[in-house]
Amino acid sequence: MFTFTKTEIDGVVIIEPKVFGDNRGYFMETYNEADFKNAGLNYKFVQDNQSKSRKGVLRGLHFQKTHQQAKLVRVIQGEVFDVAVDLRKDSPTYGKWVGVLLSDKNQKMFMIPRGFAHGFVVLSDTAEFVYKCDEFYHPEDEDGILWSDKDIGIDWQFDGEVILSEKDMKHKTLKDSKVRL
Repeated sequence: MFTFTKTEIDGVVIIEPKVFGDNRGYFMETYNEADFKNAGLNYKFVQDNQSKSRKGVLRGLHFQKTHQQAKLVRVIQGEVFDVAVDLRKDSPTYGKWVGVLLSDKNQKMFMIPRGFAHGFVVLSDTAEFVYKCDEFYHPEDEDGILWSDKDIGIDWQFDGEVILSEKDMKHKTLKDSKVRL
């Protein structure tokens, strides 16, 4: 019921569910443990989160230091550009990023394993973003990387002025933070 597409960074996968639609609307599975395990995505999710943001809001790049989280993310209303940055200490793609356009129209999902920073920017007027985590949120363990780090060089697919939280404005660059998960 899903198409799993590997990205250029090991472990990061774009997932497209099979959508069954007719004149009444549509139906789709958003997660099926057996299908995910068959695709090599063996996660036990323990927490679901949802946020709503307006155009230009950029959330990220976030990660937890010791209580790392794998995330299965998707958009249920609107459109975002979603990004994962590899922070795994022994990874050949350390400091590299991969991104995908997620929307209520394309119904794509993004599987981000542990050891990554994660962020997204809202491209539509508003967007509702939902995600599953395989570890609980620990606010005291959270950290981040500066969204505009030139060494990482993320093309956020957004030309306007971004709206950041105070916390996200203060993150260090990857080089300055020296983070390796």
